[in-house]
Amino acid sequence: MALNETLVERIRSVKLAIFDVDGVLTDGSLHYGPGGEELKVFNTLDGHGLKMLQASGVELAIISGRASKALERRAKDLGIAQLFMGVENKLDTFESLLKSLSLSHAQSAGLGDDVIDLPFLMRCGFAAVVPAAPSYVKPHVHYVTSAQGGHGAAREFCDLIMQAQGTWDAVMKKYLS
Repeated sequence: MALNETLVERIRSVKLAIFDVDGVLTDGSLHYGPGGEELKVFNTLDGHGLKMLQASGVELAIISGRASKALERRAKDLGIAQLFMGVENKLDTFESLLKSLSLSHAQSAGLGDDVIDLPFLMRCGFAAVVPAAPSYVKPHVHYVTSAQGGHGAAREFCDLIMQAQGTWDAVMKKYLS
């Protein structure tokens, strides 16, 4: 991933990475079980990327417009304590989260996929969307992932942050020794 120096500088300040869910950590499809329960399919490579980013020292958060037991379980499995579900106003949640963690906008990164994410993405120090994001959303972010949501976009985003922050080699060392 070749990044220009301006983008690398933005990413170096990141202390918090925020993820949307449907269309980002999943492919955006909604599946319902026979009892009406919502089912979600998560990508294990994305999940491990989140764990690696967390191990590098970046705090993780999820802000989702939908609430589900599946998401609650996934966040718990990944050790993500900052989980906000059923959020109608993502900007308010974003601002409260930054305040509670004593972080600035510049210290945040976000990965989303639609207009509902723009209010907080446009305030992040580093903002990205997946390729399926509407064309009118993309001009408002710094980066568009190559991988689709639910198929490696979150992993790409996490890897990019670690590489730009110079933590990639230290995180990878445990796997390569």
